[in-house]
Amino acid sequence: MKRRLRRPSTRVGIVLASFALLVSGFSTGIGGVLIMAGFIALGTGVYTLATRRPSWLALAGRKAGAGVATGALVVMCVGAGVYGATNPDAAAAPAMPAAPSISAGEVGVYTASAAPTPTPTPADTTAAASTPSPTAVTPTASASTAPKSATPATPKAQPGTALAVLATLPVKGRAPKTGYDRTEKFGAAWKDVDRNGCDTRNDILRRDLTTVTVKANTHGCVVLTGVLRSPYTGATIDFQRGQGTSTAVQIDHVVALMDAWQSGAQQLSQAQREALANDPLNLLAVDGRSNAQKQAGNAATWLPAAKGYRCAYVARQITVKAAYRLWVTAAERDAMARILQGCPQQKTASPGTITLMPDAAVTAPAPKKTTSTAPKATAPTSAAPKPAAPKPAAPKATAPNVVHPGSFCAPVGAQGETAKGTSMTCTRKAGEERARWRAS
Repeated sequence: MKRRLRRPSTRVGIVLASFALLVSGFSTGIGGVLIMAGFIALGTGVYTLATRRPSWLALAGRKAGAGVATGALVVMCVGAGVYGATNPDAAAAPAMPAAPSISAGEVGVYTASAAPTPTPTPADTTAAASTPSPTAVTPTASASTAPKSATPATPKAQPGTALAVLATLPVKGRAPKTGYDRTEKFGAAWKDVDRNGCDTRNDILRRDLTTVTVKANTHGCVVLTGVLRSPYTGATIDFQRGQGTSTAVQIDHVVALMDAWQSGAQQLSQAQREALANDPLNLLAVDGRSNAQKQAGNAATWLPAAKGYRCAYVARQITVKAAYRLWVTAAERDAMARILQGCPQQKTASPGTITLMPDAAVTAPAPKKTTSTAPKATAPTSAAPKPAAPKPAAPKATAPNVVHPGSFCAPVGAQGETAKGTSMTCTRKAGEERARWRAS
C-alpha cells in the first residue's frame, strides 16, 4: 500500500514568503521585492517539476511547475531592471574606482587670451576662489605593483582661475521649471538697470561691435550699424538696425535664464534676478543662429562651435554662477572641468567697459548740402587774384567720455564727464561689489 505524500503547508509557505518579501521591500525597494518573488516562485516551480509532488502552492503536475518557473524568470528580470533604475548609485558603484572630484589637476595648456582686468565678484566668491583646492596624489611606484607608465601628479588650480572657482560651486540636481516666466521673474527685456540712460541691448552692441555708428540725438545710445565677429562661430556679421535685419545679431545670456532658474535663481530676490538678466558679465553679442541653437542649455548640453572660445565661454559661466550663488549639476561640472583641462590658467571673466558714444564722435554721416552758383563775369583785361593759402585746420577736440552718474563702470580710476560737463571718476566704496561713476 503506497503512502500518500503530503504537500507542504500552504499557510506556512505564505507566512515565510510574506516575511521574505517584506524584508526585501524595506532593504532594496520594489525591485528587490520583484526579484525575491521571482526567486520564491522559481524554487516552487522547480520543486514541482523535479519531484512531481504538490508544492505549498498546490501545483499539480510538471506543466504547472514549468509554467511557474518560466514566469518566475520573467519576474526576476523585470525586478533587476527596476532595481537598476531606482538605485543608480548601487548599479554604477562597481565600475567607478573612485568618486569623481573637481581637481585642479585636470588641466593642460591654454592658448586663448584672457581679460587682464580682474572680475569684481562678491566677497564670498573671492574668499572661496583664494582657497587652494586639494592636490591629486600620485601613488608611489614599487617594483611589484606600479604600472610601467605611471600617471604624473596633476598641478593644483591657481587662485583666481576659473578652475579654482569651479571647485567652490555647489553641485546639485536641476530644480523643476515650475513657476518660470521670463518677464515676470526676470523683468522686461533689456531694461536700463545700470541707469546710464540706454537700454542693455544697445549697451552690449556698443561694447562688442566694431566700426559702430550710432543714431543722432540718442545721446550716443542707439546703434545703427557695426561689425560683429561672433565669438561662438568666428563668423563676421555686418549688423544693420532695422526690421528683418536686427536679428542677425542677438544678445545671448551666457547662463541662460531658465538654467539659472533651475539652479538657484528661484531663491534670489526680484531685483537680483533682473540684475542677472541685464548684467554685462552674463551677456554677449553673438550670431542669431547660435543663440537659437543654444536655447536654455548649459555646458553639459551645448558648447560654442568655435573650440578656441570654449575656455573663455565656460569661465564666464563659472564667474556668473559664482557671483549669483547658483549651482551646477554633476554633468555640467564634469563638462566644464574637461574644457578647462586645456586651459588651467584661464581667469574668471570680466563684464567689460560700457560707455555712451557722444553723437559727434561716431554717427551716421549726414548728407552734404550742395548749392549751385552761376559764375560771375570778369573783365578780360583784369587778372584774377591768386587764392590765399588755406589755413591749417584746427585739430578737433577729442569727444569726452559721456557717462551717467551712479551707473556701473570699469576699470576703477577711469575718467568721464556727464552731459552737462561735470567731471566724473569711476570709484568703488567699501562693501560695494561693483564700481560706479561719481563726481570727482
